[in-house]
Amino acid sequence: MKELKPVYTEVRCSQHLSATEDALYVLGGKWTLRIVIAVMSGHRRFNDLQRTIKGISARVLSSELKDLELNELVKRVVLTDQKPVVTEYVPTEYTRTLKEVIAALAEWGERHKRKITKRE
Repeated sequence: MKELKPVYTEVRCSQHLSATEDALYVLGGKWTLRIVIAVMSGHRRFNDLQRTIKGISARVLSSELKDLELNELVKRVVLTDQKPVVTEYVPTEYTRTLKEVIAALAEWGERHKRKITKRE
């Protein structure tokens, strides 16, 4: 069997590990990317998000939205010109920097699922 050469040097490996840990700290939660994808897809109101993301509780969704707001990935907008007052969560420009990352993960997930289900 052919031995694979290392992809990264030791220094580059450390840099990648550190950067990946930083990204996973923000995005690695069970619900985080699901919420980001839902918000980017146009689901903006709390109840709409909760219906779209199967299995998430209101308490967890609220906490996750606060974290996403702190990390500038969603913005909470209160529309006071409507009765009753409406709160929406909208993606920020910074959120759009995740578009390629999410697309790559989804593509990999589809390929992986096909590969694994072929083994059965």
